[in-house]
Amino acid sequence: MSILHKLYTDKDFQDAVDQERLIRVFKDNHIVEHRALVVRFSENQVITQSGVSDLTYHDRAKCEFFLLKL
Repeated sequence: MSILHKLYTDKDFQDAVDQERLIRVFKDNHIVEHRALVVRFSENQVITQSGVSDLTYHDRAKCEFFLLKL
C-alpha cells in the first residue's frame, strides 16, 4: 500500500474516522503502526485500533499520520 496524504487538521482526522480509512503512523522517522483505524482523536492525542482489542495512544505532536490508498 502506498501513502495517499498526511493528516494535519481535525477535519482530516474526522474524515478518516467517518470513512474508516486505514492509516500509517510514524514517530522519529520510524513506522510505529501500520494499517490502523483512527478510533478517536483530540487536540493532543490520536487513538488507533489495529486489532480487536489492540488500542494504541499516539501523541499528536510527536507523530505523523498518513492515509493509505486502498
